[in-house]
Amino acid sequence: MACIAKRRGRYVVDCYDQNGKRYRRTMKAGTTKEEARKELREIEAKIERRSFIHDKKVPLFSEVKKKWLEYKQSRCRETTWEMYQGYLRNHFSDLDGKQINRITTGTVESFITAKQGELLSLGTLRKVIVTLNQIMGYAVRHRLIDHNPVRDAERPRATGMQSEERAMKILAPDQIRALLEAEPNQKYRTLYLMAIMTGARQGEILGLKWSDVDFQKKRVHISRTYNHDRFFSPKTKGSIRAVDLSPFAVSALASWKLAAGATNDALVFPNNAGNPMDKGHMMRRHFNPALKAAGIEPIRFHDLRHTYASLMLAQGENVKYIQTQLGHSSPTVTLNVYSHLLKETNQDAVCRLENVIFEGTGHNLVTKQKEGKAVIS
Repeated sequence: MACIAKRRGRYVVDCYDQNGKRYRRTMKAGTTKEEARKELREIEAKIERRSFIHDKKVPLFSEVKKKWLEYKQSRCRETTWEMYQGYLRNHFSDLDGKQINRITTGTVESFITAKQGELLSLGTLRKVIVTLNQIMGYAVRHRLIDHNPVRDAERPRATGMQSEERAMKILAPDQIRALLEAEPNQKYRTLYLMAIMTGARQGEILGLKWSDVDFQKKRVHISRTYNHDRFFSPKTKGSIRAVDLSPFAVSALASWKLAAGATNDALVFPNNAGNPMDKGHMMRRHFNPALKAAGIEPIRFHDLRHTYASLMLAQGENVKYIQTQLGHSSPTVTLNVYSHLLKETNQDAVCRLENVIFEGTGHNLVTKQKEGKAVIS
């Protein structure tokens, strides 16, 4: 039975844990009886939840993060796991020596502040915090702690400068034409066209084989991606998809296949030796020079994907259709990424609504003033 006793002038909490093992803890000098009772109530609550751990057996953060990394190894891509390895090796030394149950929301916020002082990029810092959140969530699931302190911690926000640096750069139609005209090499010109006309990711385009191109149905099937010198299956089911091709894109692909003399099992955009293309080489030797020749400010290759989404939204295409073409998991993801590109006003839309409701009814809406109030008759 749980109780509080006083020995040698200090209160002692005495109880049995969820496994029937006796636990006694001598409170520090100066602790009041009420404080000792509060400590006992908290211990009893943990015992009831079967999450109580004897002080000497509470693992260090370094032990928990190691177990979490082992758990993740078979549950994520190899490159993602290697990224986690790097984060755990380089960014968590301040927490490694702490017992997992001693890490509070205040501890997490101090950790974030310290990382900001190291001048980490906002993107890297956010990934570090996401990793910490997963580790602490793992500790909650395994009943090492009752609450994930990362959830309540204030997250870093982008400054105006950081938001500006990360802003999407969208090419206008005349810039797209200028870029394609500035690229003298047919292979790379067709590659840029594919990115712009399909919105596919760079790795997805570099992973394409001719067997993925359906010239008859004017579609290209995305079933793999090439990143970090390796081929992978797309991360989500939504990323495995068939993307529609315009007649111009089909014609350009057919012309390139004929010029390359390629077989169906060959890559659509290989290097000169027929192997997967090196992204860095492509950017340095072809994409960036083509941008410069076209008089376009430097952009990321990924901005061609943003350009596709922007132009599709601008011409009023259905968001669900755009989502499936981009390979997003849901329309919500598409809207979260591109909502700022949607028009804030749309007179055509409200006029169409008016026509649907009132066209052909012979309505005659007249606004009058009656005793200081507007009425519709």
